[in-house]
Amino acid sequence: MAMATLCLFLALASLSSLPLLHGFYLPGVAPLDFNRGDELLVKVNKLTSTRTQLPYTYYDLPFCKPEKIVNSAENLGEVLKGDRIENSPYVFQMRESKLCNLVCRIERLSADDASKFKEKIDDEYRIHMILDNLPVALKRERRDELGFPVGYKQKIIESGKEEEKFFLFNHLAFEVLYHPDPETGTSRVVGFQVAPFSVHHGYEVPWDASKPRFTTCNQNSKVYVTSQMPAQVVEGEEIIFTYDVSFKESEIKWASRWDVYLNMSDDQIHWFSIVNSLMIVLFLSGMIAMIMMRTLYRDISKYNELETQEEAQEETGWKLVHGDVFRPPTHAGLLCVYVGSGVQFFAMTLVTMAFALLGFLSPSNRGGLMTAMLLLWVLMGLFAGYSSSRLYKMFKGTEWKKVTMKTAFIFPGVVFSVFFLLNGLIWGEESSGAVPFGTMFALVFLWFGISVPLVFVGSYLGFKKPAMEDPVRTNKIPRQIPEQTWYMQPIFSILIGGILPFGAVFIELFFILTSIWLNQFYYIFGFLFIVFLILIVTCAEITIVLCYFQLCSEDYHWWWRSYLTSGSSALYLFLYAAFYFVTKLEITKLVSGLLYFGYMLIISYSFFVLTGTIGFYACFWFVRKIYSSVKID
Repeated sequence: MAMATLCLFLALASLSSLPLLHGFYLPGVAPLDFNRGDELLVKVNKLTSTRTQLPYTYYDLPFCKPEKIVNSAENLGEVLKGDRIENSPYVFQMRESKLCNLVCRIERLSADDASKFKEKIDDEYRIHMILDNLPVALKRERRDELGFPVGYKQKIIESGKEEEKFFLFNHLAFEVLYHPDPETGTSRVVGFQVAPFSVHHGYEVPWDASKPRFTTCNQNSKVYVTSQMPAQVVEGEEIIFTYDVSFKESEIKWASRWDVYLNMSDDQIHWFSIVNSLMIVLFLSGMIAMIMMRTLYRDISKYNELETQEEAQEETGWKLVHGDVFRPPTHAGLLCVYVGSGVQFFAMTLVTMAFALLGFLSPSNRGGLMTAMLLLWVLMGLFAGYSSSRLYKMFKGTEWKKVTMKTAFIFPGVVFSVFFLLNGLIWGEESSGAVPFGTMFALVFLWFGISVPLVFVGSYLGFKKPAMEDPVRTNKIPRQIPEQTWYMQPIFSILIGGILPFGAVFIELFFILTSIWLNQFYYIFGFLFIVFLILIVTCAEITIVLCYFQLCSEDYHWWWRSYLTSGSSALYLFLYAAFYFVTKLEITKLVSGLLYFGYMLIISYSFFVLTGTIGFYACFWFVRKIYSSVKID
């Protein structure tokens, strides 16, 4: 019942962030129908660059502005992503193509404005626009790209000297794809593309702003702007912004209009990733089967047949430590805290993927994925408090309030501190990616007002339950651990344990990093869900295998090592992020580099908590299972 209520809440939360049209807007369910001549409003979004990772608002550059700039309401996820959606002077009429429309004329570009344009062109910034909730795509011969460049730079030889000049894309040739409905006569927008041009417009004097007579493009004589025309240089001179709009009938159905943005031409690579991960799982499953069915089954049968404890001790090592294997570890409270945080993160991830598979987190709902993740993380605080207190009570701890406080504050506190520092860097760059004070206050409210109380409620419920009984008694005096071989040393086995979980996901990780840092959509949640399930199985199996080897070598300190074994995969994730930074990104600015590694540190830390908790619970189940299967006097 509680989960059903949670799902309903998340559904309503995700829907509330979408535009309304005669009721709720469901992705793929509520299209807009337009009659011929109906107004189509183009909205502008942020400027982005893969070189700086710092978004800016569209009107940070001296583009043409409407009479009044109106901000669209953004949800929490959009604000955190740096989206700033505003109206624009670009207005179309449905199915009415127009050529050479004047947007505005700048008589003389100031030195400061020219410097802004040059800086954004040099950093390869792209402009993002929206029409009927569809982002504009740069029209290419092979594959469309999101957004279009502000301009370009080129080296020109003048008077025998080579000089670098900057050119502005001041003429936009829009193409709107529409799908008509023969029965009603209405049409639906199914595509929004643009071909940008840089052209130094010529016109007949005197200048008439109401009806300019261009020589470079003309509606009546059908003169089109071409790339062979003189380009518009970014200097202290006149700039005229114009646009064309053409409408083209398309066979694309409205339900499939996002396919061009979500088209993944690398399906074979994804399937290779799945097969690669499955091979790892089969290998580990074989080892688990060998341990469980051959070694353990044989050992347990022999132990249960033997009459004396002394004879049993000669057989193997793992049963010798039965009196110490459930001894509480050092820093038991901290382990409970991290296990609780991992349960919270695991539950958030699982439910988020379920909603993504159901289509509630469609890309048409900008920011919906991040909003859902934040809301779910807050609500899953109940499970964090419950799991940490249950484990803490099994360790016979008494300071449950202190452990609850740490569960509520350590993991989110570390993440928020890093995020706050990074946000300060973004503020210093005057980027739209900086989270405003109001949004920061909302995040703190979600944390302190909802998450923390839920952690305490869960902890109270967990601590009221009777403690879990250990299957064997714990000796009063700890057993001495024999000297371990080099390959059973904690550091070596922990580092080895993290390789396979990382190997199960690293191919899919490439696509996730590409979507985050190269401004591409990621919507293949089917593949991601399969990889996530494989990750769970891999973390569980590698931890069980190494835990068994550890117990056989008579080392009973398995609590923390089981967490760190699979959690060490986060170290490989961070190292891979560094490799991706060097090989795939072209970031040169210090602030941008700090942002990249700061956010990847947060992601790696979260991955550590997630995978560590999976490994811990797998090992916890395994140890309780094997020691409850033998007869101990």
